Amino acid sequence: MNLRDKLRGLLVRLYARRVEGHLDHAQVPKHIGVIMDGNRRWAKAAGSTTAQGHRAGADKIEEFLGWCTETDVQVVTLWLLSTDNFDRPQEELGPLLGIIEDVVRSLAADGRWRVHHVGTMDLLPAGMQATLKEAEEATAHVEGIVVNVAIGYGGRQEIADAVRSMLLDAHDKGTPLEDLAEAVDVDMIGRHLYTKAQPDPDLVIRTSGEQRLSGFMLWQTAHSEYYFCEVFWPAFRKVDFLRALRDYAARHRRYGG
Repeated sequence: MNLRDKLRGLLVRLYARRVEGHLDHAQVPKHIGVIMDGNRRWAKAAGSTTAQGHRAGADKIEEFLGWCTETDVQVVTLWLLSTDNFDRPQEELGPLLGIIEDVVRSLAADGRWRVHHVGTMDLLPAGMQATLKEAEEATAHVEGIVVNVAIGYGGRQEIADAVRSMLLDAHDKGTPLEDLAEAVDVDMIGRHLYTKAQPDPDLVIRTSGEQRLSGFMLWQTAHSEYYFCEVFWPAFRKVDFLRALRDYAARHRRYGG
C-alpha cells in the first residue's frame, strides 16, 4: 500500500468517526434490509473469478452485522439468493450455494446472532435445508440481532406462499370459504409471511448503484426508506453504512400522512 492509499484510508476512518459521533441512536432503524449487489462486478474489476467475488461478499457479512450491533439495530434481512438466481449457470450456482451454506454455518457458530430463514425451502438442496434448520435451532435462544437469511427468496413468491398458508390454515380449521373471504385483511396475510411477528424494514440498503428492489420484501417495504449506494458489496465500508444511517435519520417519515 502506497502513502496516498494510507492517507486516504486514514481520512476515511477519521470521517467515519466523525459521522458516528453525531449519530443519534434514537433515530437508528430497527430493521434493515440489505440487497447485497455487485459481487460479480467487483470480481471483474479486481481481476478475480466470480466465485472469489461471492466469497468476498460473504466475508463482508459478519463485519456488517458488527456495525449493526454497535448502532442498536435489532433485525437485519440479508438477501443472499433470489429465486431468479437459480437460472444462473451451474458452474456459478454450485459454488455460490456452497458459499452461502458456509455463511449460514458461520453466523450460527458466532453466537451473537439469531438466524432465521426466509424463502422457499423446496427450491434448496437437501443439505442446505438441513443446515438452515440446524442454524435456526442452534440460535433460537440467542438474544442478539435477528438475522433473516433470504435464500431462495422472491417477493412475489413470499406473497403467494402466504396466501397458500392462509388457505391451508382455514381448511384445517374447517372455515368456510365465504367466512374466510369476509375475514381476509392485511393483518391476516401478514401473519403468514416469512417474517411474521417481526417489524417491517425501516431502511433498505442496496449496493452497486442499481436503483430498484428487484422483488425484495414487496409486502414489508410499503413504508420503508431506501438508500442506494454506488459501491459494490464486497467494498462496502463502515463509512458507507454510517452515511446510510445519517441519511435515514434526516428523513421525515410520514407513512402517508
